[in-house]
Amino acid sequence: MTITITPLTDAIGAAVTGVDLAGGMDEDAFAIIHQAFLDHLVLYFPGQDIPPAAQVAFTERFGPVEPHPLKARAGHPEFEGLLVLENAPQRRGARNDFWHSDITCAPTPPSLSVLHALTVPEGKGDTMFCNMYRAWDNLPDDLKNRLDGQTAEHSGEAIRQRNNADATDGTQDIDVPPPEVHPAVRRHPETGRRALYTNRFFTTKFSDMTAEESAPLLEKLEKFATVPENIYRHQWKPGDVLIWDNRCTMHYAVYDYDGNEPRRLHRTTAAGDRPQA
Repeated sequence: MTITITPLTDAIGAAVTGVDLAGGMDEDAFAIIHQAFLDHLVLYFPGQDIPPAAQVAFTERFGPVEPHPLKARAGHPEFEGLLVLENAPQRRGARNDFWHSDITCAPTPPSLSVLHALTVPEGKGDTMFCNMYRAWDNLPDDLKNRLDGQTAEHSGEAIRQRNNADATDGTQDIDVPPPEVHPAVRRHPETGRRALYTNRFFTTKFSDMTAEESAPLLEKLEKFATVPENIYRHQWKPGDVLIWDNRCTMHYAVYDYDGNEPRRLHRTTAAGDRPQA
């Protein structure tokens, strides 16, 4: 089949057809996928039947597959680097209904995430994505001047607090290491483009400000990043696979389904570099 790339919005996202992720692909096909990933930041592959081993193998085309550094969720029994995101009557999934880039509290946050939907409640549990290149490009000059060269602290404390809440399958009482300091605006190691790199879940404060002083600015930046014209909202169906670039996007998992409705997805991440300004 011929690989077809179809943009989903003007700002972010593209659908990819003509690819069987479980069957592998040659270097020419992967080069097309890789370039589309860099161009569109989020790729949607519909109708995939991809077992865990194949998902790990596909993710490894982008970089080594890593387990969650805080071990915040249960992993697949056979594949340490594959997280099982599940919601069921006796297993309430930990919430992710907040804007964030994955695991920015790590020294080297993942470059990309791959999420495969196995079971999803129909018409519920959408995931939204926003383009952080555009967020930076469209900031007013006064905010750009304020953030250029700035650094910020990122902490996993919010994960610990989320997982200690009632009715969640998240690992309880995780050991949270000291915060990591990353540039507030990072340069993408492959494209060279600059992207806003803050999020209100992991980013606790700017390095030269207190947490209380930082909170209004972090909220303001999130509002700039998540204007409707900068968002793609994905409505999940079984068999969907999405990959997204954590170096230049944020995402938000809508929690509008009942706690008893079954939902199961598999997530893998590829290793990334330490963010650079």
